Amino acid sequence: MTELLKISLPDGSVREMEPGSTPADVAAAIGPGLAKAAIAARVDGELRDLNRPFDGDAELALVTNRDEEDALELARHDFAHVLAEAVQSLFPGTQITFGPATDDGFYYDVKAPATRDPFSMDDLPAIEEEMRRIIKADKPLIREVWSRQQLIEKWEAEGETFKAEWAKELPEDEELTVYHSGPADSEDTWLDMCRGPHLASTGKLDPQAFKLMRVAGAYWRGDQANAQLTRIYGTGWLNKKQLNAHLMRLEEAAKRDHRKLGREMDLFHLAEEAHGSVFWHPKGYRIWRELEAYMRRKMDGGGYREIKTPQLMDIRQWEQSGHWGKYAENMFAVPDMVPEVDEAGDGPAKPSVEKDAEWMAIKPMNCPAHVLVFKQGITSYRDLPIRLGEMGCCHRNEPHGALHGLMRVRQFTQDDAHIFCTEEQVVDEVRKFCKLADEVYRDFGFSYHVKLALRPEKRFGSEADWDKAEQELRDAVAEAGMDNEEFGWEELPGEGAFYAPKLEWHLTDAIGRTWQVGTIQGDRVLPDRLDATYVGEDGDKHRPVMLHRAIFGSYERFIGILIEHFAGRLPCWLAPVQAVVATIVSDADEYAKDAVAKLEAAGIRVETDFRNESINYKVREHSHAKVPHILVIGKREAEEGTVAIRTLGEKQQKLVSLEEAIAMLKVEATPPDLREG
Repeated sequence: MTELLKISLPDGSVREMEPGSTPADVAAAIGPGLAKAAIAARVDGELRDLNRPFDGDAELALVTNRDEEDALELARHDFAHVLAEAVQSLFPGTQITFGPATDDGFYYDVKAPATRDPFSMDDLPAIEEEMRRIIKADKPLIREVWSRQQLIEKWEAEGETFKAEWAKELPEDEELTVYHSGPADSEDTWLDMCRGPHLASTGKLDPQAFKLMRVAGAYWRGDQANAQLTRIYGTGWLNKKQLNAHLMRLEEAAKRDHRKLGREMDLFHLAEEAHGSVFWHPKGYRIWRELEAYMRRKMDGGGYREIKTPQLMDIRQWEQSGHWGKYAENMFAVPDMVPEVDEAGDGPAKPSVEKDAEWMAIKPMNCPAHVLVFKQGITSYRDLPIRLGEMGCCHRNEPHGALHGLMRVRQFTQDDAHIFCTEEQVVDEVRKFCKLADEVYRDFGFSYHVKLALRPEKRFGSEADWDKAEQELRDAVAEAGMDNEEFGWEELPGEGAFYAPKLEWHLTDAIGRTWQVGTIQGDRVLPDRLDATYVGEDGDKHRPVMLHRAIFGSYERFIGILIEHFAGRLPCWLAPVQAVVATIVSDADEYAKDAVAKLEAAGIRVETDFRNESINYKVREHSHAKVPHILVIGKREAEEGTVAIRTLGEKQQKLVSLEEAIAMLKVEATPPDLREG
């Protein structure tokens, strides 16, 4: 008698099934509702196809669309396969490469036939229609195990040079799988090599829940020396409602794009003359200055002492810290140069590098420099904790293709600080930082989640030190009352820095996007590598623990986030121009000038608009520039000592006395940390 399989279910029950049974069979045995809803399965924790037979006794959890994370991953993976099949169906001779799921969709890299140009946006509508045909055909997705030689022969026979190249590198001893779209013996079958898993059939996808978004150039295996491909991007969801919500978010995000608003509001520009660096205009730099003043007040109140450290440091310092070995490709190195003088005296001097030149590096972070400041003189345990802060300008050699407005730059300034403390002080210092970060983010109207990034695979330091550092961060978050669902507490295995675990603050903006901004890291590696010590109560030297921390992260990126979060309508205290006084008739000019003088005396950033234009034109222009308040003055207002206030985003204007207007603006123009109550 054949022994039955024992399949354990999440509710604690056990189903006995015939050998060769599948998760789909278990779902059917439980009931028709579950059989219809199940889309995949977790077998002993591994996500698998619903129709893949069990290997033996197993723990089973059936996956439905309610398990959204798994369901979306499966759907997007399937959309990518359907995309590749559609392209090859419409354009025979197209070569396929790979197509993974992404955070909001999928893509597939393909090579157009030699008989036509690379694919373009014009091709997307036809490809979408073919994808819908394939989905509606409800073709079964069937898994098979092939040998490496079978794969090579198939791809070479069909002229799939990219797939053949990849197949030749696959290990023989690994289970190599392919998936058919349609029965293997059908004329309408299509095949791709893939680890899986997949849904049971193409019909499990919603044909109205995807959209092809754009095309871009890509290189085979990401190498510019290889063939150029076309990457076709799509977004994919479980249903049309989710798709429409996503498209609406994209539309709203486009309206809020900080690069677009930065131009419209005359805040900054980026140019080829300084790739990855920002040219701040007066209005944009006013935002910067207000943020910097705000952060200085918070750091002063938190017991930080501000320092300033060099941009260039000897390369040996970076070797000793470990950054050069881990981070050299992202650093700018600068040699000592001897100018080659033009003897005629009428040409430019040419730089030359001596063979034994000393090398310097432009700092990509402030940490080693802060250790050098800490090491000056003798530090006693009584001096600890020492909190050193710096508005530190750093440079990182980011690839050109990765640069993105203010969000990803090469030159940036951090609200950086390092806390040097004893082992016993770590938890309390991290707890205090949690409180400080909470105050800051709430002042800007952000909610956030706190996550703990744990030790990566490649790291410095002992396991005991990592155990201690991770637990200290857990304890501090618990003492701060943040290790709970309200703060989205989560641990992220493998995502820590090479020298320390870190707490991360993930902000949620006005349209639901998240941004990882603040961080604090408990580091025992760098003090040891750079020989930082203090004299303990016992008279011996001890290593301090070094806490790396930032709240804004970088001023550039934080300003970009603020612009998009507020859609350019910054809080009055941050707005570069807080009010514009606009006249209706020239007869009101003198009163308007007096009003401006009083507003300036009250500390309001105010501009005037006395142009010979209609008041509606003036209001539209300044509203487009996101000025919070427009004070309209006509003949009546001049006679009565009043102003008509038009507030950005409000339909009705308010007629108030000039004194009332100044009092109101003074309150709104006061930074949140300086307001009474």
